[in-house]
Amino acid sequence: MEMNQPIGRTPLDDRPDGLVGKPLDRVEGPLKVTGHAPYAYETRALKNPAYGYIVPASIAAGTIQAIDAEAARRAPGTILVLTHENVPEQGEKKEQVWPQLQGTEIKFYGQPVAFVVAETFEQARAAAMLMKVRYDAAKPRALLKDNMAAAYEPKPMNSPPDSKLGDFDAAFAAAPVKLDVEYTTPPQIHAQMEPHATIASWEGDGVVLYTSNQMPNRGQKALGSVLKLAPEKVRIVSPYIGGGFGAKLQVQPEATLAILASKVIQRPVKVALTRQQEFHVATHRTDTIQRIRLGADKDGKLSAISHESWSDTAEGDGFFETSANVTRSLYAAQNRVTRHRLVNLNMPIASSMRAPGEAVGQLAFECAMDELAEHLKIDPIELRVRNEPTEDPEKKVPFSTRQLVPCMREGARLFGWDKRQAAGSRREGNWLVGMGMSAAARLNPLMPSAAKVRLGPDGVLVVRMAMTDPGTGTYTILTQIAGEMLGLPPERVRVEMGDTDFPFAAGSGGSFGAGSSGSALYVACENLREALLKAGDLNPEGATFRDGAVTSGNRTETLTDLAKNGLEATGEIKPGEMKQKFSQYSYGAHFAEIGVDADTGEIRLRRMLGVFTGGRILNAKTARSQAIGGMTFGVGAALMEDAVVDSRYSFFVNHDMAEYHVPVHADIPAIDAVFLPELDDKANPLKSKGLGELGICGAGAALANAIHNATGIRIREYPMTLDKVLKGFEEQEGQAQRRT
Repeated sequence: MEMNQPIGRTPLDDRPDGLVGKPLDRVEGPLKVTGHAPYAYETRALKNPAYGYIVPASIAAGTIQAIDAEAARRAPGTILVLTHENVPEQGEKKEQVWPQLQGTEIKFYGQPVAFVVAETFEQARAAAMLMKVRYDAAKPRALLKDNMAAAYEPKPMNSPPDSKLGDFDAAFAAAPVKLDVEYTTPPQIHAQMEPHATIASWEGDGVVLYTSNQMPNRGQKALGSVLKLAPEKVRIVSPYIGGGFGAKLQVQPEATLAILASKVIQRPVKVALTRQQEFHVATHRTDTIQRIRLGADKDGKLSAISHESWSDTAEGDGFFETSANVTRSLYAAQNRVTRHRLVNLNMPIASSMRAPGEAVGQLAFECAMDELAEHLKIDPIELRVRNEPTEDPEKKVPFSTRQLVPCMREGARLFGWDKRQAAGSRREGNWLVGMGMSAAARLNPLMPSAAKVRLGPDGVLVVRMAMTDPGTGTYTILTQIAGEMLGLPPERVRVEMGDTDFPFAAGSGGSFGAGSSGSALYVACENLREALLKAGDLNPEGATFRDGAVTSGNRTETLTDLAKNGLEATGEIKPGEMKQKFSQYSYGAHFAEIGVDADTGEIRLRRMLGVFTGGRILNAKTARSQAIGGMTFGVGAALMEDAVVDSRYSFFVNHDMAEYHVPVHADIPAIDAVFLPELDDKANPLKSKGLGELGICGAGAALANAIHNATGIRIREYPMTLDKVLKGFEEQEGQAQRRT
């Protein structure tokens, strides 16, 4: 099925009180809480594995002069030591999956320079510590701000790096009201609970990989390139993932090294990154420098918008943070420019992290809108309403659905926005209190996916696809879709996922996972319904599937009778003309109340609300969980997350969870997410939209705007820590003294 036209009435519309949408508990939850869901490192399918340990580079730039591996090779239990001198031949890099141990050049701190395999993990680690690597070190390029002169226009990823409409320079120069500000965001780490882990084993001329990966089919193709194998010779198995947030979109070095070592020793090799290695061996979110210029009339109507963003990655990679992309569609203005530039640094490889582009782009742009509202003395919501577009401003196509204004209006009502006071005017004891808001928008793509369903004579429907569940609830929503379509209770649906031997799926990422995999399953179930009706010689007109049976006219047949020999069907979804004819986004609005200590500058979130639209909600409980999880991510980005770079050595100083701070329970006292009713018949057969990343988009900006409302201080450098508040207090005091 291709999405070439809007979807009409479907079986999911016929039962608004049906299984889809209900807050069903996670179907795999009991397995996880009892320890019976095997994650990658816990897989017992492969017997007698050896253990690998990565030796990372201790410099960020330079070359390897010599490697002395003799002590490691003689260490108890050592089976193999791989270096650039003896690593098996490899093929070409594909996407962000690199050949390993290639040559002597060091591009970033933590780059693998050797891989030690031993009988036990402890022996592999001990032997790795005996490796002696001599380097010819060079001065690294460490900081984005110091290397802006080397910025270049990157190659397009999913969209061109730049866009232009009208004459921004002339419109900005002529605008009665102008804003020209710069915001910065720091490097961030995914910090998922489960580290990257892999068990690799060769079976004949192919390899099986039990690994933690969000997109197995994508990894299959990339590894095929690196290993010089046909993709079908690489099998990736990833049924359970302990969090990813984008860290596991690509196959990381531990998997490639495990595969190479396994081939040499002809034995399974098991490896997991340590938490410290996660910070450098795996990917991270790049820092950004963003310049935003807004031109408006005195009523707040925008005439000119410019959003420029600079980011960085390791040399030869090419990934850039698409911070300005969301600006292309968010607000109306006739004259527009967006521009992305990339700088190559001696830093680890940067990649996608939850809501790449929108997450950090709206941290800056939604604060700039707040600054403009403050300057014009217009309510921040009213400013956004006055610039609500009637169509996508740059694509010049209609929106499939757009309820941004209703989200803001309803959020304002629920949050008590009318009680918001002027900046710096509300005080409760020693706490300065303020409210802030921001808009949220996240692209809603549909990706090719397929599914296979089989109804056995036992009445159990088995669903198979190479989709994954990184904790988002995929097992559950697919159970609900299949159960609803066939009229079966959840206990008679078994979803099997995370194996490239199953039908192709786009995987979990980009907020397209649920819509793409769920739509493929929907089509497969439609085809199975047709097969069941044909098997029973039943009229499809008006047929209903309920309680394990199908009724047509005055006849009712049980599914077990119709499928006594087993029946199966497949389904496939592809994006079609709807992708070009309509601009498709999920929308929301964030509201936050902040307290700031007037003496210490300590910042405390008091309460937070998000109001969202995401098409049909497939599971009320998992949707709310995803939204609140994203909002919590936004709190971390606003107030604490910061991978601090030591510019001398170009590495992250705080490379563990003791020093890289993320929100904990005490940081999130009162948070809620609300969904407005919506169906999007242009998005997919489910009429749903992506939610996994929407919650973080704009969330941190709401906190930043609340800090300004509480204190009158505008901080443009994330995270917004108390030292920056104290500096603002000092500047306010100095200004007051100058006025007197």
